[in-house]
Amino acid sequence: MSSKVPLLSTITNYIYRRKGKQVRPLLVFLSAGMNGSIGESTFVAAGMIELLHTATLIHDDVVDEANERRGSFSINALWRSKIAVLVGDFLLSKGLLLAIETNEFELLRNMSNAVKEMSEGELLQIERSRKMNIDEETYFDIIHKKTATLIASCLVNGAVSVGAEQANVERMYEFGVNLGLAFQIKDDIFDYQAKGALGKPTGNDIKENKLTLPLIHALSNADRSTRKAILSKLRKSKRSQKAVEEVIQFANEYGGIDYATQKMNEYKDKAIAALESFPESIYRDALVDMANFVVNRKK
Repeated sequence: MSSKVPLLSTITNYIYRRKGKQVRPLLVFLSAGMNGSIGESTFVAAGMIELLHTATLIHDDVVDEANERRGSFSINALWRSKIAVLVGDFLLSKGLLLAIETNEFELLRNMSNAVKEMSEGELLQIERSRKMNIDEETYFDIIHKKTATLIASCLVNGAVSVGAEQANVERMYEFGVNLGLAFQIKDDIFDYQAKGALGKPTGNDIKENKLTLPLIHALSNADRSTRKAILSKLRKSKRSQKAVEEVIQFANEYGGIDYATQKMNEYKDKAIAALESFPESIYRDALVDMANFVVNRKK
């Protein structure tokens, strides 16, 4: 991430000091360890994934006009959107160069495909959210592209980096997709649950008119007039905290949270089932722990 441009060095140092849980590179190492012997190729895969993931987060904050990331000011909040976009581009290029300079073209292919899918997922969500016509099938298509493919690519690249056989690479993909779906559903449930210092739901997705699984399922259980009323409140939610609270209450009363929780646990169980054919090891145990952590985490 180093650069001879002083402004860029200042910003990348700011990013480095506020790095998150680094779950994605962790998944690369766990997958590699379970499938073989961790080596230089694994470090390239982990470094590349964190660079590309960080780049997408910076770009996301620009798109969402978000002023916070991981409890601190976002890059666009401190240095303006134009600079944030350029920093994201810089990190994206560094991730690509890391793979090219080490001749890790298979890792690059997997990673690039995941970033392409993420972009399509975000655009699909924006398009459908404007029209408010996201059904459950479309929702799962969106989160598969937005979240699951990147997490799956972490597991795949970990296995590829140690020369795992194709059948095991495919099992790691299956684990990663199901883990990613469970991860995103958990994130979407958070929007409807009390958290933070004030103990109130954030309602951020609601304010952005994003139809996620708790609300989609609740709307499917409601009669036509109730659906119409809730969609009307959703349109007002950016300006009205009361509208946000009413949408949250509706999602809870009409079984949206319970249903989403059930689906999340189903995907978690599918993820763990994909590991059953692997011999027992500390790496397999850690991946099972990761699946359980994803659905039980508090933030």
